[in-house]
Parts: sequence; C-alpha cells; structure tokens
Amino acid sequence: MKVDIIGAGICGLTTAIALEKRGFQPRIYEQAKTLKPVGAGIILASNAMQVYRNLGLEEQLNSNGIPLSALNITNDKLKVISKVDLNYFRDKYNLQSIAIHRGKLQEVLLDNLKQTEIHPDHQLKDLTKEKEGYQLKYENGKSVNSSLLLGADGIHSKVRAALFPNSKIRNMKQLCWRGVTEFKLPSIYKSELNEIWGRGDRFAFVQFSEDKIYWYAVKSFEKSENEFSSDKLSLYFEKYPPIVQEIIKATAFDTIHVTVMEDLEPIKKWHDEFACLMGDAAHATTPNMGQGACQSIEDAYTLADCLANQSDSRAFAAYQKLRMSKAHQVVNQSWQIGKISHWKNPIGIAFRNSILKIIPEKLNLVQLEKLFQLERKVS
Repeated sequence: MKVDIIGAGICGLTTAIALEKRGFQPRIYEQAKTLKPVGAGIILASNAMQVYRNLGLEEQLNSNGIPLSALNITNDKLKVISKVDLNYFRDKYNLQSIAIHRGKLQEVLLDNLKQTEIHPDHQLKDLTKEKEGYQLKYENGKSVNSSLLLGADGIHSKVRAALFPNSKIRNMKQLCWRGVTEFKLPSIYKSELNEIWGRGDRFAFVQFSEDKIYWYAVKSFEKSENEFSSDKLSLYFEKYPPIVQEIIKATAFDTIHVTVMEDLEPIKKWHDEFACLMGDAAHATTPNMGQGACQSIEDAYTLADCLANQSDSRAFAAYQKLRMSKAHQVVNQSWQIGKISHWKNPIGIAFRNSILKIIPEKLNLVQLEKLFQLERKVS
C-alpha cells in the first residue's frame, strides 16, 4: 500500500525510513524546489537517539555531531542554577544525546532512503476527500490520489487546515534569533548546552562540530516583533557575559535566522479515516525543552510501527492513543518554561533562580526519564 507524506523535513524523512524498514514504499511531496541542507543546530536527545538506533542510524549521527554531557540553565552571570547530567541517560540507554547541524541530520536521513519516491517542488494547494482517500492538488498543477496520507508539513500545515480548520496557532510574543558560526569555546563549556536566563530574554550556545557552535537568542516583545532589529542584537544582550558578545560578533549577519516563537494550541484529534497528522502539524511546540524535533521523531517510529500492524485507518487511532498525551504534555510544559524564563521583575527572577538552585538534580532526572522513555517497546 502506498503511503503519501506531505513534507520532507525531519519528521517526513524519518517516517519514510521507518516505513521502508517495515516494507512500505512511501512517496514524499515537498514544497521546496531542491532538498538542500538548511537550518541551524539541533539537539537529538535520548528519546530521538533511541529511535535512530532502532533504525540503524546511531553511528552515522554520532560521527556527524558532538556528544552532550549536560544541559545547564544559568543566571545572567553564567553561573549554573539548574543542571541535568546527560551521562545518566548515556549509561541507562547506552547511547549519547548529541548536538548536530540540522542540515547534516537531513543529509544522513536522505542517504538512508532506498525506495522512497521524493517529489520536490510540490506545494500542496488543496485536498479533496473521496470515497477511499484524498485527491491532492499541487501549486504546480499536478494532482495525485492518496489512500493513506500523512501530514508532516509543519506548524502551518495545509493538511491540518483541511482536516481541522478551527485549530489555533498561539503567538508567545517572543522573537528568536538562531545562528551558526565558527567559534572556539572555552573547554569548560564543551559538550554542554548552556542557556542563560536574563530579564525578559535569554541566550544559549552549544558546540555541534569540532569548530562550530549553534546559538540562539530570545527576547520578549510587547506588541510586534518589529520592535526589534537584528542589526542591534549585540546591543540587546550587552549586559550578558562577554562570551555572548563574542559569539554574536563572530556570526555573519546575513546567516542569522529570525522567527517568532509560536506553538499549536493542543487539538483533540489528529486523524480522520484516510489522513493523519504528525510532528509540528499535530503538536507544534515552542523550542523551550529541545523536544520539537525529538517528538516528531517519536511520531515517525510509532506511526510506522502502527501501520505495520494495521495497514488501515485503525493504525491512526492506535498512534494517537500512544502519542497524544506525551506530545501535549511537552507543548504545555514548554509554553510554561518559555514564560517563566522571561520574567522581568527582579524580585521574581531572584525567587525563580533560588527555587531552581534547590531542586534536587535527581528530580530533574526523574522528570526527564519519563520524557525519554518511548511509549511502547518497539522492535
């Protein structure tokens, strides 16, 4: 049976690989004209790496990324106020969480597709439900019929708009800058992600190759993202530690990606009889937990597993039952973290930081242990 995937991002490509492993021959339709490496950095946490190990990709990804030993939240002086020791999960699962360039991850995924048809320059225009599937119409004038359709087309999903037109995108009123640059991090910061929390803003950096780092900066706005200009980024973070200024100034201005932080307000259903949503199309989250891509990777493996057991729409219901609770928990928790991290009142910030300091690291590990555990045992 043909399975059609809308979107050749991390979710779509991982889904295609997982389906191939189970005997399917997927078709992917991607709006971009070419599948060139894009994006900045990404963290593949333990749950994502468990999936990729099961798909036989762990070694390739490790050779293209940098293993992480810790996730740190710091105050505006770069003093750690909360730490997660990722070596605990390394020992538990016998694998590493890694930082990797999104483009490198994309290359690895593309290299591991053997039987999937990929159709670039196919931007979905609309879809019409038929007796046994959907007719898909594209902006290039082409149309195809699909009996099983997977919407992996991101937060502004055309598939979701057709299935559930009343879904709502939430604006967090935070602007995010992302960059990649050549930079020699001091040895004390290597193999760690450090996120600095200030007043209404934050800055993070992590090494993802021998000579490059990925960083992001986030700032709250009152009415419009136009309140800020990217060419003043160093000014906005001038009170941060000197390394922040050094990183910003080492980055070519025209390579910085700027986005408004948004998520999808949780919806109650992800599928109908012939179509199913995945990844950001189903449960787009703000990136405050580093779990957006990781949750989509879990989606990919779980849905492929369900389709292997039930090659019809019952698989969609089984997938939703397995994945929805956890995915929505990530969405809601990430939203709250984004708000708390941007407090502006000095008294509130002092209280927040003192609470983070006294939370036992073991409690952080217990919470992450639930997050990193896959919903079902997969073969």
